[in-house]
Amino acid sequence: MNAVNPLPAADRQFMSGNEAVARGAWEAGCRVAAAYPGTPSTEILEYASHYGDMYTEWSINEKVSLEIAIGASLAGSRAFCAMKHVGLNVASDALMTETLIGIRGGLVLAVADDVGLSSSQNEQDSRFWGRFAHVPILEPSDAQEAYQFTRTAFDLSERFNTIVILRLTTRICHVKGVVSPGERQEFIHPEGFQKNPATQVMTPANARHRIPLMYEREERIRQYSEECDLNPIQEGSDRRIGFVTSGPAFMHVRESFPDAPVIKLGLSYPPPLEKIRALAGTVEQLVVVEEVEPLLETEIKATGITVLGKEVLPRIGELSPNVLRPAIAKLLGEALPAAEAEPAPRPKQAPEAKLEPAAGSNLFPRPPTMCVACPHLGIYYCLSKIRNTSISGDIGCYTLGAGHPWNALDTCVCMGASMGVALGLDKGRVEADTNKRVIAVIGDSTFMHMGMQGLLDITYNKGNVTILLLDNRAVGMTGGQDNPASGRNLHGEEAFQIDFRKVCEALGVKPERIHEVNPYELPNLFNALREEVKIGEPSVIITNQPCVLVDFYGIQPPFTVDDEKCTGCKNCLDVGCPAIYVTRRETVVKPNGKEKELAFVRIDSAACTGCDLCPKTCGPDAIIPLQT
Repeated sequence: MNAVNPLPAADRQFMSGNEAVARGAWEAGCRVAAAYPGTPSTEILEYASHYGDMYTEWSINEKVSLEIAIGASLAGSRAFCAMKHVGLNVASDALMTETLIGIRGGLVLAVADDVGLSSSQNEQDSRFWGRFAHVPILEPSDAQEAYQFTRTAFDLSERFNTIVILRLTTRICHVKGVVSPGERQEFIHPEGFQKNPATQVMTPANARHRIPLMYEREERIRQYSEECDLNPIQEGSDRRIGFVTSGPAFMHVRESFPDAPVIKLGLSYPPPLEKIRALAGTVEQLVVVEEVEPLLETEIKATGITVLGKEVLPRIGELSPNVLRPAIAKLLGEALPAAEAEPAPRPKQAPEAKLEPAAGSNLFPRPPTMCVACPHLGIYYCLSKIRNTSISGDIGCYTLGAGHPWNALDTCVCMGASMGVALGLDKGRVEADTNKRVIAVIGDSTFMHMGMQGLLDITYNKGNVTILLLDNRAVGMTGGQDNPASGRNLHGEEAFQIDFRKVCEALGVKPERIHEVNPYELPNLFNALREEVKIGEPSVIITNQPCVLVDFYGIQPPFTVDDEKCTGCKNCLDVGCPAIYVTRRETVVKPNGKEKELAFVRIDSAACTGCDLCPKTCGPDAIIPLQT
């Protein structure tokens, strides 16, 4: 995509929180922005990339993105990086040292928490990092504040010589609202980078002198928190109950209890404890409404202020009105209207997907699945046919291989973990698993993000693991962003393209144990898998077809089903392609007296890309090219 300067600011614009953050960073004079894509934060950098006077990049991982921002800040430029909550786990090494170094140009870290687990493997509360790193946290409650607080974060960063965390949640990132933007202002240190090893080279001798300064800075920010207008008290006439809250939870409180006094924490760490104490003295009961951990509640209680929190509110998920109202009504001894009397349902494990259609429907029910013609479909089809294996998975589209109809992943922990987990499955195997084959599945972007180290560990420690490296030349799960496998950068410009074969060889895999396979050629793929799992040393199978979402994917003429030839064998359903659907079912009795279910199918030719996977599974050759 080509970077362009935005149009002049209109009085009001309709923006998502992610778009508002990008706009705020640009207006604040940010010159360098880096990120690794991860829902719900992905679009921040995609929007930022449209601003031609700000350098933007997709980094290899979150740690690298933060290190780039730190370097740009030390060079005298305002800098920004963005990531989702689990990404900050990866970047924490850089964060925990940067808090001692300080900044020159303003430095802002936007971290998006997936409250409610819309698309993540866990639900973390990134506010912990402010306390751990002793840095301030700003929490916007809507898109307008996401824009304003981003600008404010750069100012606070330079005022207090620290990185500032902008804590977002899925509701902030993806919900749109009215924003009143401004114009860009430039903020740079014209003298550029200034050498100062005592503050920038964190050897033990230098770091120990920086720690007291970090605590002094934290105390100054704490005093600022008591005095600034980021933490207002909104008065209310109902003094039976008051609230302490922040972020989108504030909007839920205001909607649910418009007459209650509320202290809204825009700067949630360090919290204004004396201001909270003052509010507590004016209400009968004070409730802390925070998503998701009881951080504020614990700190407030530690000062001797009486508050309620997780005693009455859940510790998981969003604290939306249908959660707040029943909980507070019970606390106040009030009866709710019948429509609101039932408490919000607790999250529960999703039921296993069934093959049977819903009652009265001919539609084939589908769990979350891969795209039509995804190159991963053939891989999981083959993996589902190989027996006596332990398969460790990773984070990406291919995580869906754990579901129906493949059921072909046994573990998924975090980004890059498939390699280490596979080696652990190999080295930790007990007698019952002596003959089991261990397979690790990882995508191209994840391999570069955190997987290469695991492969090196496998080769160095002589692991008996077969690695499936799924190169679809994109960060598929977050929308097909470019990476070094695609040979293009964030702006669509030609860039260095990685050679995975050479990388794997450099990491210790023997050349004869590295194979490149077209995942649409099922016989070749299956044979490669079947042979490599027998080898008692590390081997790598690289699949080499692009994600169907990228613009250079080659769509072929679609297929259709010859109804007269279809026998209902259901083999094509094992591929898991969403373009195939069941039209009717029959149960027949075989000669041995056993019943057999038949499922007759059709192909949505408008969705089919002609990848040629399903014809290879069809015994009666009922899947044929569509005649146009």
